[in-house]
Amino acid sequence: MNDLLDKLEVIHQRWIEIGEEITQPDIMSDMKRYIKLTKDYKDLQPIIDAYKQYKNVLDNILNTKDLLLTEKDEDFREMAKVELDNFLTERDQLEEDIRLLLLPSDPQDGKNAQIEIRAGTGGDEASIFAGDLFRMYQHFCDKKNWKIEVISMTEGTVGGYKEIVFNIHGEGVYGLMKYESGVHRVQRVPQTEAQGRVHTSAASVVVLPEADEFDVELKQSDIRKDTYCSSGPGGQSVNTTYSAVRLTHIPTGIVVAIQDEKSQLKNLDKAMSVLRNRIFEMEYQKYLDEVASKRKTMVSTGDRSAKIRTYNYPQNRVTDHRINLTMYNLIGFMDGDIEDTIEALQVAENAERLKAAVV
Repeated sequence: MNDLLDKLEVIHQRWIEIGEEITQPDIMSDMKRYIKLTKDYKDLQPIIDAYKQYKNVLDNILNTKDLLLTEKDEDFREMAKVELDNFLTERDQLEEDIRLLLLPSDPQDGKNAQIEIRAGTGGDEASIFAGDLFRMYQHFCDKKNWKIEVISMTEGTVGGYKEIVFNIHGEGVYGLMKYESGVHRVQRVPQTEAQGRVHTSAASVVVLPEADEFDVELKQSDIRKDTYCSSGPGGQSVNTTYSAVRLTHIPTGIVVAIQDEKSQLKNLDKAMSVLRNRIFEMEYQKYLDEVASKRKTMVSTGDRSAKIRTYNYPQNRVTDHRINLTMYNLIGFMDGDIEDTIEALQVAENAERLKAAVV
């Protein structure tokens, strides 16, 4: 008996059923249901592809073994033995890959992401570092052909940002960017340091899956909207129209204020997007906390105050503390070459998930 093949047969049958359901008129008229089924169908596709490949390899193994039972020619037999070894190796690798595919994934992994970077300890240097992190993510997004949309920002007094909030749009953004949540620490000689001493500063990064109207149902009766004039440095008014928007979600007490756009409607759209994400985060956090209680290396979890990475400029060193990974390529890393580290974090997490699944 092949338990793995049995599981794949069941999934394959469900995939066929979903494909048939999607074409039904009553499903197509229910947009929420249609979107969910379409996503389920797409999410199962890699498993179905692996299943077909796995089944083909198993057939090849059986056929080759049958050939070895009947074939008398020694040259053919030697060739068949080599082929059999190759098929067995391929089977073992496929089984490992499939077990990984069958692990329950974070249901939000395929979504876009909303990211907040905030300067922490370190004063002006922390704001400069927050700007460096934003540029690092910009370069990474360029390499991935992802699009960045800045929602709001508060610039630092000597550069960088006290806070910047932005969306990233692309394929599977949250599944990769969630590994960036946490406190990032920098060790370097600040631009403002005359004595040449190394200082330590920090910035926090929060990565959220982008919530849509199907995830969070916002009632207008629960939202208080206030408008006011946008303000610049020192509180000075930068325009005379009431374009800035402040939204207060009465049930949760969450307040969002956006003043970046000159249009009140554009600021309102951005504020609603941020509000929806923050309300969604409250529910999503329960899921993260549950996962965190089960796995140590699940790095997208709850404790946003955890120090995850140190950037040491004098030593050209980057250290990811979650998996004790140290690299001496700081310049390239800050230029957006962060995917190798993210992949290493994924490998560590998947290894732990597989181990937990076996137990």
